[in-house]
Amino acid sequence: MRHPASFSFHHDDDPRPDHEQKQAALSYLNEAWAEARHDGVDGDCLAQASLFAALAELVSTYGEDAVAKFAEGLPARVRNGEFSLVLARQ
Repeated sequence: MRHPASFSFHHDDDPRPDHEQKQAALSYLNEAWAEARHDGVDGDCLAQASLFAALAELVSTYGEDAVAKFAEGLPARVRNGEFSLVLARQ
């Protein structure tokens, strides 16, 4: 196993801080997502393909054990609303 499952590492080939790189990456992904939806690709298919591509990239970078450990924490994060765009008002 290479690294713990935090996946927050600065890459020397990009001088921007990690959070700026993540914001740029999300912007690119949002643009690609919008273009695919415009071309008629189903959102569920996009989501599944995106998850596959993301997990495959993480496995190639950090190894299967580290990614499995990271994935173990996802249910709690989903339930805590970390991936919800609109939070329910109470």
